[in-house]
Amino acid sequence: MNVGRPTEILWHGRRVRTAIWKTPVDGPVVARGVNLVGDVQADRTAHGGPDKALYAYAAEDLAWWSAQLDLELGPGSMGENVTTSGIDLADVVVGECWQVGGVRLQVTQPRIPCFKLGVRMADDRFPERFAASHRYGLYLRILAEGELEAGDEIVVAERPAHRFLAADVARIFYDQHLRAQELLRVPELPRSWHRWANRMLRVADPEGPAERRAPSLGRARGRPEASEPTEASDERGGQVPEPASCVPPDGAAGERPGGAERRAGWR
Repeated sequence: MNVGRPTEILWHGRRVRTAIWKTPVDGPVVARGVNLVGDVQADRTAHGGPDKALYAYAAEDLAWWSAQLDLELGPGSMGENVTTSGIDLADVVVGECWQVGGVRLQVTQPRIPCFKLGVRMADDRFPERFAASHRYGLYLRILAEGELEAGDEIVVAERPAHRFLAADVARIFYDQHLRAQELLRVPELPRSWHRWANRMLRVADPEGPAERRAPSLGRARGRPEASEPTEASDERGGQVPEPASCVPPDGAAGERPGGAERRAGWR
């Protein structure tokens, strides 16, 4: 488990405020609202909110990057709150629900990195390398608040029937715009992804319907009353822009499969 608070650094002659530097913490941590307690998003116009409450990245992918960069990367190096172990995040379904300790989480979307990942890695081109690697990590929303800690097991409690991979969302965004229609069949995706898909479809077919609607599941269990996050002065979230540098919110839960599956754990 990793948390961070905003700090200002000098990057190419200008001041950048960021909380991408995360530090591992010992013992239980409370997941509440749109954060881990002790973790704060620096720029709430691009990060945070209910659908980006936590960011998970795999220890195996950190090890891969360590070899690629000849640089030792420990937990939190990609700005993640949660470093997972023994789970292939590229094989996780949008809307999949995890029980971790006393917390219920739901997978919402992959990471579309902004320039601050390049700041973190001291390489302006790193966001492009990150995207090309297809090792995106996952954003999670908090459905049920509680405590979790390093070593907790990840139990897959629910998985939607559509089986649409979070990694495929990123592939469509970067390379496969003609598949944008598929995003509209995934109601658990944040609403902004449906808006983006509609824009892509209008570009491809200007004479088509003004808007193609995704099926609605209503408000997700455990979500705040507001349908979109708003600017806040505390640790509880903010607005997220359309896909371009980072992507935004609105979604729901999934249907229960035959039985829960255990999928490794937290660090």
